[in-house]
Amino acid sequence: APVLISILLGASFSRYQVEESVEHLLAPTHSLAKIERNLVDSLFPVNRSKHRLYSDLQTPGRYGRVIITSFRKANMLDQHHTDLILKLHSAVTRIQVQRPGFNYTFAHICILNNDKTCIVDDIVHVLEELKAARSSNRTNFAITYPITHLKDGREVYNGHQLGGVTVHSKDRVKSAEAIQLTYYLQAINSLNDMVAEKWESIFCDTVELFQKSNRKIKMYPFTSSSLKEDFQKTSRVSERYLITSLVLVVTLAILCCSMQDCVRSKPWLGLLGLLTVTLATLTAAGIINLTGGKYNSTFLGIPFVMLGHGLYGTFEMLSSWRKTREDQHVKERTAAVFADSMLSFSLTTAMYLVTFGIGASPFTNIEAARIFCCNSCIAIFFNYLYVLSFYGSSLVFTGYIENNYQHSIFCRKVPKPEVLQEKPAWYRFLLTARFSEDTDDSEETNTYESHLLVWFLKRYYCDWITNTYVKPFVVLFYLVYISFALMGYLQVSEGSDLSNIVATATRTIEYTTAQQKYFSNYSPVIGFYIYESIEYWNTSVQEDVLEYTKGFVRISWFESYLNYLRKLNISTGLPKKNFTDMLRNSFLKTPQFAHFSEDIIFSKKYNNEVDVVASRMFLVAKTMETKREELYDLLETLRKLSLTSKVKFIVFNPSFVYMDRYASSVGAPLQNSCISALFLLFFSAFLVADSLINVWLTLTVASVEFGVIGFMTLWKVELDCISVLCLIYGINYTIDNCAPLLSTFVLGKEFTRTKWVKNALEVHGVAILQSYLCYIVGLIPLAAVPSNLTRTLFRCLFLIALVTFFHCFAILPVILTFLPPSKKKRKEKKNPENREEIECVEMVDMDSTRVVDQITTV
Repeated sequence: APVLISILLGASFSRYQVEESVEHLLAPTHSLAKIERNLVDSLFPVNRSKHRLYSDLQTPGRYGRVIITSFRKANMLDQHHTDLILKLHSAVTRIQVQRPGFNYTFAHICILNNDKTCIVDDIVHVLEELKAARSSNRTNFAITYPITHLKDGREVYNGHQLGGVTVHSKDRVKSAEAIQLTYYLQAINSLNDMVAEKWESIFCDTVELFQKSNRKIKMYPFTSSSLKEDFQKTSRVSERYLITSLVLVVTLAILCCSMQDCVRSKPWLGLLGLLTVTLATLTAAGIINLTGGKYNSTFLGIPFVMLGHGLYGTFEMLSSWRKTREDQHVKERTAAVFADSMLSFSLTTAMYLVTFGIGASPFTNIEAARIFCCNSCIAIFFNYLYVLSFYGSSLVFTGYIENNYQHSIFCRKVPKPEVLQEKPAWYRFLLTARFSEDTDDSEETNTYESHLLVWFLKRYYCDWITNTYVKPFVVLFYLVYISFALMGYLQVSEGSDLSNIVATATRTIEYTTAQQKYFSNYSPVIGFYIYESIEYWNTSVQEDVLEYTKGFVRISWFESYLNYLRKLNISTGLPKKNFTDMLRNSFLKTPQFAHFSEDIIFSKKYNNEVDVVASRMFLVAKTMETKREELYDLLETLRKLSLTSKVKFIVFNPSFVYMDRYASSVGAPLQNSCISALFLLFFSAFLVADSLINVWLTLTVASVEFGVIGFMTLWKVELDCISVLCLIYGINYTIDNCAPLLSTFVLGKEFTRTKWVKNALEVHGVAILQSYLCYIVGLIPLAAVPSNLTRTLFRCLFLIALVTFFHCFAILPVILTFLPPSKKKRKEKKNPENREEIECVEMVDMDSTRVVDQITTV
């Protein structure tokens, strides 16, 4: 039944859909920046906002962008490079997108200016004027930074268009190591959007072709589609590595379940355990697909979540099978296995469902995290059902094979030892088995000791780790572990950089690196939007607005604008009457201020009066290397200022959509999962046999998570969506491996703590070790995938597995030997039904006195 269900549901996954919107996945769902963007869009249409700066867009839109630099750090403003850049610009504007019946060029799909010409970056005009000045031998043309003047008198901002700038006195540019060009495209309908998307693709090909013909310069193209393509590219570049991982896990799972004894060896159960996990994952994927879910690259982590939980459950069942008596019927042995292992497996599965269920709830503000947790919940639920049914049935079949003394691989009846003696050596080696009649009753329980891992733990490791001379070094090692974890924990940083979730050898990474190298002096331009009708002619209001923008590098037109208002106010002497009407007419008649009409919204009122209902300006902040952190602090500062200011304003930049409340949004699933896990542990303390189990389990989980977060930071992994999902999984992975170990130790009676530590390791250590080895082998190929997403995934999951293994096999076995619970001998109560009485013995002494003594023994 599980196989049929998986085939039916998994078949729908052949037509899966890919999530196209990266913002939908990774931007906080309930973001104030999205509301602010809607307000800005309603006040200032997008098409009218692209006349000055590429980064003042309310929405990213469609665009092509390229950074041009040189391998030898040459001056990109010299004659040779200027000509090359203008030649590239000409090639880009001639790009054609062929459609049935018409060929679209840049002129057909570009954003138009007021004079119906395509909007291009002002740096192109600067380069054209520079070339014209050189042609006419004029030496008076100078470029200033970050604001320069064109021959028509306009002041233009070039902070995002010139990079690696060296200046003379008075901000005159001496050289620039990089130049950035941006081309804006229209996307007003589906056809236009399709043509623009195709144009972006041809744009990248054109730039790369131009690069090949000009080897001395280096170009970094980037488009609005690059981030989406590079995010999904992780899945494509991971395919062969995941296949390698699957082959390695299958091989090791078979080897971990194999023995020299061909009857008691269980190689097929190792393979079927992995098949159980695969079927559950395929079923979950089919359900998600049928319910309208879309695939994204974060789903690459789900098979590893399933691998850790599913394989441990199957190996634990195998470990329980080894403890059953071979003279029992298969049904009795299977019942013993389920009674011994399925209780803990059920509880850990419930913990997975609770923690990931909280992550899948509407409380999660990151859509990628919510979808991941939802899919994980479904997969884990079906994995539990499939272990009960599919793997349980497989265990029964192999049990019958074992009882009939059939070969574990070939299912052939194994001959008696006397028959084997007549066969060749290789034949005897393949059919080596121990028969029950060949062993004494005292040896019956040691049938599986020939298993390598069982033999290693029982004969060597358990005695070594509990040795008096080893314990101090383990405690010292744990203190070092805590120290380094604390050092990393104090340096945790939030990772809202989108380049952390894309493949490495991609346009996004190359462009982002170049952008940070050459254009990090100034942050993205921040839109400052005043959305109320204020008294612009009032000097005090003008000073208030200037005060709010203090500390920024202001676009100089704004200061000119305010100075113009002051002069106009003085010349008219009118406080308000017809002031705005005169202002509007002056703007339209004065060439220097003609473009202001796009940044001020006029509204007609009664008696034909005109009022200003909204206005905007663009501000640029000076930043250092930690640009993202500074920009986030700047956003929070401006938000607080907008709540207390006299002027109603909002600030916006497209990057704010990803940054806004990112820290609280990305950390919420982890916090909620931790709280739910602690609540579940506290609640179940009243149901388990001993509450100390949950106390130790809680302390262990806290120690593991603390260590993983600390070492994760030291390994240069930021706290982002992927790492948080791994940390949620880490809670469950720790409980998976440590709960059976702690339960066996705490519930043990009689003997000493050391004895019960050894017993717990012997009973559960093999399953933990098998699961760990398969898990690590499966993770290793992931480290080679050329993607930042899988790099984060590998580092987090590897640390979780390593730290949990360290706790299971070193920390807990040592600490439990000298910390509670105590293992004092407890005298059992006498049971009168088990008492054996000896009849009276009559003794006669010398003087014939009768003495009767009754002795009772139990």
